[in-house]
Amino acid sequence: MSRPTRSATVAELKALGHPLRWRILRLCLDQALTNQQIAQRLEMSPATTLRHVRALVNTEFLEATEVRTGARGSLERPYRATRRTRGLASLDLDAAELVQQMDLALLSAHRAELAQAGPDASRDLARGVLRLSEESQAELRKRLADLLAEFEARDEPDGEPLSYLWSIALRP
Repeated sequence: MSRPTRSATVAELKALGHPLRWRILRLCLDQALTNQQIAQRLEMSPATTLRHVRALVNTEFLEATEVRTGARGSLERPYRATRRTRGLASLDLDAAELVQQMDLALLSAHRAELAQAGPDASRDLARGVLRLSEESQAELRKRLADLLAEFEARDEPDGEPLSYLWSIALRP
């Protein structure tokens, strides 16, 4: 889990405010996929996914790679995630509704990935409640960030591809 390195712009918050866009980024993380391939994997129409792909390309979260020749001889344009979401801080209080929309989109995308992966995909899940001072919250975030960064750095080629979601929210 990268520490924030830059604040998100309003355009970036809007681009990341839809769950399908997070799913597209996840699909294109390890391999470049065409709009048609993305649509098939998400079980969506190519026109719908193209709108989302364009929004991600416009904000540089997704980039087009070299045009290639497809199976039937047609030209295809694959897209690959740029990893620009890493270290992106979404703490702009002037756009609090957009930040919340992005957070909810991320949660929804993670939920959809769990459902699509099936009942055998879950590796671990924990939920709890805490009562911590601001100082203790900062310590918790730092320790988790350090631990996740250590494991992310391993990037073991033969390892299982895993997804994680870390969230902490104020309880009403």
